[in-house]
Amino acid sequence: MRKLSLLFIFFIGFINAQKLTADEVSLISQGDIRTALPIYQTTDEHQHKTLLSLSSEIDPLDKNTAVLVNRMKESLLSTDGGVGIAAPQVGINRKVIWVQRFDKPEEPLEYFINPLITWKSEIQNLGPEGDLSIPEFRDQFYRSQVIQLEYVDLEGQKYSEIVEGFTAVIFQHEIDHLSGILITDKKEKESNDHYQKVEAFKKVML
Repeated sequence: MRKLSLLFIFFIGFINAQKLTADEVSLISQGDIRTALPIYQTTDEHQHKTLLSLSSEIDPLDKNTAVLVNRMKESLLSTDGGVGIAAPQVGINRKVIWVQRFDKPEEPLEYFINPLITWKSEIQNLGPEGDLSIPEFRDQFYRSQVIQLEYVDLEGQKYSEIVEGFTAVIFQHEIDHLSGILITDKKEKESNDHYQKVEAFKKVML
């Protein structure tokens, strides 16, 4: 009985942790809720702090989550060629992203709630990346060629899929945002040798 009680308390705590705060709801619903939210920039001290903060999971069934998802899409569409966006980039430290699916016919934009990368390939590619929140910055980065992804939709339905190529790069970039990781920070760590660099392709021993 005690074990069941502890599990119930944990479950309630998990649900409560997903609830949006009053400040988050206010930001999501301010102005015309059918239009884009402003995209945060690293050049603003307060916005930069938000971009560096960890994001928590969000309740997919909360009506405000749907508003956030829709407004994030409008924010992405308002950019000049953006291929992905994460909720911290509109001031909400919650796990929601949009990604352009170059791996699907017609290259649609799709949203992902509480996305989690459960596996990454050892084979990596080196390619260029920029960021909607970092003006005039672009550089080369290593990213895994293939990832396995889990996420839910606005109905709470859970999905798992394998993604590869440039679309996998976008997912890795946007999910980094949910951990407060910016590509400028990654480049600084690389230049200071704070982590071990990996080869783009590993030799397979037969």
